[in-house]
Amino acid sequence: MPLYEYKCSACGRIFEVIQKFSDPPLTIHPECGGEVVRLLSAPAFHLKGTGWYATDYGKKSGGSEPKSDSRTDAKPAPAESKTDVKPAVAAETKPSTTP
Repeated sequence: MPLYEYKCSACGRIFEVIQKFSDPPLTIHPECGGEVVRLLSAPAFHLKGTGWYATDYGKKSGGSEPKSDSRTDAKPAPAESKTDVKPAVAAETKPSTTP
């Protein structure tokens, strides 16, 4: 059940009342008989823990990503031999002669 705050216009006191959602709001202060107004107050709950913010959704716990194993059957790629590499030859350009 929610906790509501009221302020009496006659005596100026602020008091709290626990009421159901279906209960009508108070109109008379129980102590002095003055007219009361319901006040807005901060909620009384806090969101704690992970997963409540947009930045928390990207975090993953360990075990979901594959880990590399040193005992795999994959062979390393052979290294290129430097003797097989030929130097690149620049193409000669001739100036065009237009009559």
